[in-house]
Amino acid sequence: MSAIPTPEEGAAGRIARQAVEEGADLILALGGDGTLNEMLPGVVHSKVPVAVIPAGTANVLTHELGLGTNALKAAARLGGLAPRRVSVGLLRCEPGPRERYFLAMAGVGFDAHIVHGLNLKFKAKWGIVAYWAAAMRELSRRLEQFQVQVGEQSFVCSFALASRVRNYGGYFEIAREVSLVRDEFEVVLFDGRSTLPHYAKYLAAIVSRRASNTPGMSFLRGRQIAFSAPPDVPVHVQVDGEYAGRLPASVEIVPDALTLLAPPEYWSRWTHSPTP
Repeated sequence: MSAIPTPEEGAAGRIARQAVEEGADLILALGGDGTLNEMLPGVVHSKVPVAVIPAGTANVLTHELGLGTNALKAAARLGGLAPRRVSVGLLRCEPGPRERYFLAMAGVGFDAHIVHGLNLKFKAKWGIVAYWAAAMRELSRRLEQFQVQVGEQSFVCSFALASRVRNYGGYFEIAREVSLVRDEFEVVLFDGRSTLPHYAKYLAAIVSRRASNTPGMSFLRGRQIAFSAPPDVPVHVQVDGEYAGRLPASVEIVPDALTLLAPPEYWSRWTHSPTP
């Protein structure tokens, strides 16, 4: 087994691609959701299994899979993980044309604006606190609105989440009936241009697990979603917690794209649960 550091942005994908070409049996990503996201271009459409050991800020994926956030404990479970082919998301975004794979989620609007304005040095030192600090700066800002097309339905909102997982930020569950075994996104749309009181209400609903019955929040499903805004309205996009560009953009499901290792109980839970 070889341990290879990622010395600069973009290195993880290049290293993973080389490992696949050289016949690797397994690729481990030691890091957070951003590390795995950066690695995806090198492993998508290959048959080499991928596992994640949490060492990042939010560790959304390992939370979702039930592996937790302790790297040593997660590593000790590697021998008991089971492989499964899963879909990934594909973002097409400005400036471009630009394509980017993602595994967990794409966010447009409110949370992407937070990611766009994040102080990376502060994040490196303080971790998740940096996101909360950036979110606090958004409280007095009037949010940009944009258009979302899901199938034949059109919406206007200030925050859209196209998610493949329930976990959000390591602490919350926003999408409630989606999983990596399904070839679709759960799309959650948030109405309202002011962060207060709209987003205070949304946060309270998410924490209390009442989001599905909260006015201003819409829950849909789709395999292709398009986002647009007037040219003079800067609306940002993030994938897996990493800044990815601005509108116009679209996301779509890429089926049978990745072999992911996860605890067998995660796969069995969702394989045997009925599709809503």
